[in-house]
Amino acid sequence: MAKYSVEFKLKIVQEYLKGDIGYHALAHKYGIPDKKRIQFWVAKYRVMGEKGLQRSRKNETYSFQFKLHAVELYLSTEMSYQELALQLKLKSDGILVNWVRRYRAVGIEGLKPQRKGRRPKVPDKTSITPECNINQDERLKQLEEENLKLRIEVAYLKELRRLRLEQEAQKRKQGSPTVSEDHSN
Repeated sequence: MAKYSVEFKLKIVQEYLKGDIGYHALAHKYGIPDKKRIQFWVAKYRVMGEKGLQRSRKNETYSFQFKLHAVELYLSTEMSYQELALQLKLKSDGILVNWVRRYRAVGIEGLKPQRKGRRPKVPDKTSITPECNINQDERLKQLEEENLKLRIEVAYLKELRRLRLEQEAQKRKQGSPTVSEDHSN
């Protein structure tokens, strides 16, 4: 059972949207440990309506391309997990956290659909065959995936460099007025 019912969440969201009370006061009033949870409910309600507050009973499946796009967006923008989950209309930001974690640990392979169930006792024939028998189409696909991964990494590093340069420029700007004031006296 969910910790908070849909009715409870909806009541809190509507009370907040009336404008009489803030996140912190609502959290205190209803004994919710963190105001961020209420902020997330309100944001989900604004984006998805009442459906955004409901707990899904079915396991949503997402395509490999969608997962890759989501991870790419997260790594190349400055959006938080929560903001991006809302933009992509994911039920929770935890899904996105897992995708990014798997991508960082395993690479693109971590985003591909996993086999369900117990592993067979007899090894697959594909694992027995040597790697030199991989046909050209599979090799091309592997290289394209590696290329995409490297492009994402380059975009991430460029953005990181740009942000560092901006921070350094701001530090220089903040430091320069005080220096000029000291010299004018």
